[in-house]
Parts: sequence; structure tokens; C-alpha cells
Amino acid sequence: MEKVLLVTVGLNYKKGLPEYKDQALELKELALSTGVKVMEELLYFRDKLTADLYIGEGKVEEIKQLCQKKSIDTVIFNNDLSGTQQRNLEGILEKKTIDRTQLILDIFARHAKTMEGKMQVELAQLEYLLPRLTGKGIALSRLGGGIGTRGPGEQKLEVDRRKIKDHISRLKKDLESLVQRREIVRKKRKESSVPTVTLIGYTSAGKSTLLNSLTGSRQRVSKYLFTTLDPLSRSINLSNNQKIVLSDTVGFIDNLPTHLIEAFKATLEEVTEADLLIHILDISDPRFYEHNDAVWDVLERLNTTEKPMVTVLNKVDKLSDRDWLGKYQQDFPDSIAISALTGENLAGLLSLIEQKLEKMVVSISLTLPLGRMDLVDLIYREGQVKSIKYTADSINIEAVLSSVACHKLKNYVNN
Repeated sequence: MEKVLLVTVGLNYKKGLPEYKDQALELKELALSTGVKVMEELLYFRDKLTADLYIGEGKVEEIKQLCQKKSIDTVIFNNDLSGTQQRNLEGILEKKTIDRTQLILDIFARHAKTMEGKMQVELAQLEYLLPRLTGKGIALSRLGGGIGTRGPGEQKLEVDRRKIKDHISRLKKDLESLVQRREIVRKKRKESSVPTVTLIGYTSAGKSTLLNSLTGSRQRVSKYLFTTLDPLSRSINLSNNQKIVLSDTVGFIDNLPTHLIEAFKATLEEVTEADLLIHILDISDPRFYEHNDAVWDVLERLNTTEKPMVTVLNKVDKLSDRDWLGKYQQDFPDSIAISALTGENLAGLLSLIEQKLEKMVVSISLTLPLGRMDLVDLIYREGQVKSIKYTADSINIEAVLSSVACHKLKNYVNN
């Protein structure tokens, strides 16, 4: 088993020791998700970083001695390292040194099962590697293998910038083809008026457990982070016989690197295209307010903060004192407390989803000019056409549309 040393560096002591302790705890959880053995954890504070080593020479020497004493294989930093810092640290420590982004990518590489998921991981890894190349080429294989080397690192090939750029371009084109195929599937859903409800949340909040409980699926559930990478969709019927598609997504995390969001946009389209978001919070985790902020940060970067949402306060079965639940529900509008594991209040959640979806669609009658086929396409794309009739000078349509789409067509609605 690979032995690792974890290093968390705090850049602003005034922000408080508890916050950095939380960061250190999450780094440990990430590391354990890769199956390593954590031998030691260090927490340093610095006023400023150094360009060559990130931390001071004295601290690097301290880490080197600890690595020798504990027979450490790998040193993992909670902060992103530049290529120069990483090379210099490895040169002094004589140990493989990786940062938080590489650690997350390693976990992604472990859990990607579909062709699309593997392609997205490889794309993210290569885009991370590209600016760190020096000289004419670099060996993608890393000293000793293990954590931080999965995915393209296993190829053990000498590659140069041009080859990496060409491969990145091919991956992007292949992923775009998969996106287009999924768009066809979504269009068919729209035409059949099947709403998409997407589960989002901090990693390990209980999304997969909830999907299993609501749909009878057997999606893998684990205490470790990022066990769900590839999106999974299942259909269920609500009590009013309305059919919906319920989709699981990759978990979010605090300070998720921007280029990872870019690389996984194909997966995250389930969020951008959803009719309703179900935001799951692990209410038993003392950091759930911070986790909520992290999720909203990702939603802002995806431009999806205006999406209709239900907040699920999950894992109430783990609460020793439920007196605070009332306050939590006040802090999160349109929220409901449940236990996805035990099934507590799942009926209430389904009822709330049903109510939300009913408010989102209206039946309308429209009269469009013959030259506005773009609006006809909009109606087919975003709603359900009940009837359409062409006359000599107009198009008459009866349709069911979302309130957002109706607003776009307000000038053509029949009174």
C-alpha cells in the first residue's frame, strides 16, 4: 500500500484555524479514496508563497526528514503547484510530489467506467499536464507509479507538446460527437414532454443513495469521494402519473478547478439542461453550510443559478438532535428533510417535486407569422405541441410550455 504524507498550507491565518483544519480533513478523505495509507499530516501557515518551492526551504527539509523516517512514497499538497515548484520539490525530497488537482484526477480515473467518462478524465489530465511540460518532451510515467499516474500516465510514452495538443483536439471532437448524440436524446424527451430532474450536491452528500431509493437502481454507493463520475439517468412516475427522468451527476467539491469543470462540461450538461434541480445536502456534516456555498459556486460558473430547485436536507437519521431542523429549513427555501437511506419522508420529496413541476408548465394558444419558423422550432424544442395548423398567413399552435418559454412568446399568445 502506498504511504503518503499530506501537506495543507494556509495562506491567511486570520481566516481561522478551523477552516484550514477542514481543508486538511477533506484532503485526507480524498487521499483515502485512492486506497493509500496516510502516514502523516502537516498544516503550515505562510504569509506568502515562494516561486521555487511553494513553502520555505526549512519546511521542505522538515518534510524530507519525515519522509525518510516514515518511509513515505508520495507527498500530496492541498494547493495547486506550478511545474517548477513540483519539479523542485521532487528533486529535493526525492519523492513523488503531487497536488490536489492531480489527486482529484486520480480519483476520477479510478471511477470512470464509460467511454465518455474515461475520455473526459484523459482530457483533463492532458490539459493539466500541458503547461507543465519543459524542454522537448516529458515522460508521462511517474517515479514509482501509483497515485497520480492513472489514465494517460499508464501509457509510459515520451510525448511532446504538439502530440499532446493533437490528442487533446481529437478528444474534444470525440466528446463533442457524444454531446450531439445526447442532445438528440434530450430533444426526444422534450418532444414527449418528459421533464428532467437532476440530482446535484457536494460529493458524498447521498445522491446515489437517493437515486437508488427513488428508482430501485443499484448505483454503487460508497463512503469515499467521487465514486459517481459517469452520469446515470432513470425514469419514474409521480403520483399524478407524470413521467420524469431522474439523473445523477458527479459530486461537487470546494474550489473545484476551473479546467476540471471545462473538461467535464459534457457530464455537467445534465445540470444545465435540467428542468428541476434537486440539491442534496448532508445535514449531518458540520460543514454543510460550506458545502452549500461550494455547490452554488459551481452553479454560478455553469450559469444555472436561476434554475428551479428543491433543497434536500439528507441524512436526518444521523442527527442526534433534530431541534435545529426547523432553523435549517428556514435557511434553505423550498427545502425538505429526508433520509435517503431509511426512506424517511421520500413521499414528501416526490410530492414537492410534483408541485414544482406543475408550476413550471402552462397550456397556451399561439398565432405566429408564417415567417417565424424559428419560434415553431423553439416550441418543439422546449415544450409539447398539442396541435399545429397552417393557414394562408399564420401558424396556429396549441402547446404546453414552461413559464420561461411562454415569456419568450408573450407577444403571440392568444387572449
